Amino acid sequence: MSQISIIIPVLNEEKHIARILQYLQNHQYGYVKEIIVVDGGSTDNTIQIAAVNGAYVISSEKGRSKQLNAGARYATGNILYFLHVDSFPPRHFDKYILDNINGICGSGCFKMQFNSRHWLLRISGWLTKFNSSWCRGGDQSLFIYKDLFFKAGAFCEDFIIYEDNEILYRIRKVTGFTVIQDKPIITSARRYYDNGVVRLQYIFFTIHLMYRLGFSHDKMLQRYRKKVK
Repeated sequence: MSQISIIIPVLNEEKHIARILQYLQNHQYGYVKEIIVVDGGSTDNTIQIAAVNGAYVISSEKGRSKQLNAGARYATGNILYFLHVDSFPPRHFDKYILDNINGICGSGCFKMQFNSRHWLLRISGWLTKFNSSWCRGGDQSLFIYKDLFFKAGAFCEDFIIYEDNEILYRIRKVTGFTVIQDKPIITSARRYYDNGVVRLQYIFFTIHLMYRLGFSHDKMLQRYRKKVK
């Protein structure tokens, strides 16, 4: 029987890690084999809190791509589920994943909804139901068979940002991709309110466009760091 390894990269998330771990344990159907928290060098109590709340905690070099790949190598489940610390999948998310992953579509994500009623975030969430690379983002999470993940080349560790999107272009070359419509994953809008909702949405759109136009990752990162807190 297929089993799921959940992989969560963290860095100084002591305020949030317990909530997501408790949520995942209380809302799974029974197909989760392990929850792996990959720490990138936290200086707060993230590691201790994660361990107390039932996660396997491993250490990695700082960097989301490096942390996600480290978690994937450590995982023992045949399905990997990459998740952000402030994104909450629907109840029985693991059953939804197993019901939708198959030989044709060996990867996918959930449609997304922000925990905000801001008009632009509601539109952005609605757009994520479409199976288009323009409508994808890491907050939607990612599930994929472990063997296909490594066949696609894993996350590119040269990418500091946009790694969740960049890998999808390679995943689609080795397997199909599906978007689960039944229930959304709920994700935090805190970064949007910290940076301005319209402003941050515009920045993310321009980074999408820069990638498609062939700009280097360094140029994308330069724009991101200049504009985003």
